[in-house]
Amino acid sequence: MQVHQLRSPEGSRKRKKIVGRGRGTGHGKRSGRGQTGQNSRSGHGTMLAYEGGQMSLLRRLPKVGFNSKWPARYQIVNCESLNRFDNGTTITPELLKTHHLIRSLLQPIKVLSVGEVTKKLTVQAHRFSKIAADKITKAGGATEVLGSIAVQPETLSSTRSLARAKKNASAAKGTSV
Repeated sequence: MQVHQLRSPEGSRKRKKIVGRGRGTGHGKRSGRGQTGQNSRSGHGTMLAYEGGQMSLLRRLPKVGFNSKWPARYQIVNCESLNRFDNGTTITPELLKTHHLIRSLLQPIKVLSVGEVTKKLTVQAHRFSKIAADKITKAGGATEVLGSIAVQPETLSSTRSLARAKKNASAAKGTSV
């Protein structure tokens, strides 16, 4: 078989429905939209969950749970990616960033249990899954849970953020700027 003999599978190239080109086409006059009403008009029809005025399903179901406006978004590091470090290394967030395992030092880090740990490592992160912590300790290493993220002045992007950080720090000490 050669390139000029190739054919696309049956039904993979369906023609676009052409409407409003006369009654002989079968899609003329009203173009398959029925007679009158909201859905026959141009522009938007009804919204996706609209049920003709009946209370929509989304509003009939009870509200469950809670979604925070400011969720903690953890940067994920898998156990298997820790094997690139030498035996006995203390793995800090800065070291993870230099090896491109995390993107930012301003977001918390969580170590998950994907893969195996084969080396004795001391890992510092903000969170560990239970199985990940077990894998690290079984390999002879240790886990250190870091506190909240303290923003360093060098990492702030604008002078306004720097001024706000200084003001907050002085307010915490009880002095004014």
